[in-house]
Amino acid sequence: MGAGAAYFLLMRNNVDVAYRSTMVCAGLVCGIACFHYFKMTHVYQGSGGQFPTALRYIDWLFTTPLMLIKFPLLLRLGDKGKKFFVQLVTLDIGMIVCAFIAATSPVASTEWWGFFLVACVLELLIVATLYTGLGSAINSAPAPIAKALNTMRLFILIGWAIYPIGFLMAYGGYGEVREIFYNVADVINKVGFGLAAYWGIEALSHSSKQAA
Repeated sequence: MGAGAAYFLLMRNNVDVAYRSTMVCAGLVCGIACFHYFKMTHVYQGSGGQFPTALRYIDWLFTTPLMLIKFPLLLRLGDKGKKFFVQLVTLDIGMIVCAFIAATSPVASTEWWGFFLVACVLELLIVATLYTGLGSAINSAPAPIAKALNTMRLFILIGWAIYPIGFLMAYGGYGEVREIFYNVADVINKVGFGLAAYWGIEALSHSSKQAA
């Protein structure tokens, strides 16, 4: 995560000014996650192996909105982008809060299942917004940016689906495996998401230079 943060922030000055905020967001996502992982490791070791669930969800509460804001930033939607960002972040925060309540409830209890299912519905609404609400804007974007955004949507559709699957591991008594599962998914999703955005910006810059 630390390497990802450094890379994205260093690459910021290599891209067009219009897309530098996207690179800053990518760097912040990895940097915040790096800080929280150091913190989680310290708490985990100090508590004798008890995983700090709250810290993981706090991390997601900060980093996932920064991931979602890349969609309107890359599309350069202006005021219209604010509307989509607010919509996405509202759904995102609701999803994380419900998932946290589920994660801290007794496994297989009514609260565990209920809040988990609500979180899943909110995640599906995020996906629906990205594919329907932003679909036409993505299709109208320059080809390299559209390709990057389509890849990023797949990270949300498939990459984020890993988390509900991991959550259900607790039902089978595989709590420790679940945490490893989450760790791997976090690295793939956060770093991969940022790379998809960067490669799209770079491809657009390259094609613009060729056209010139």
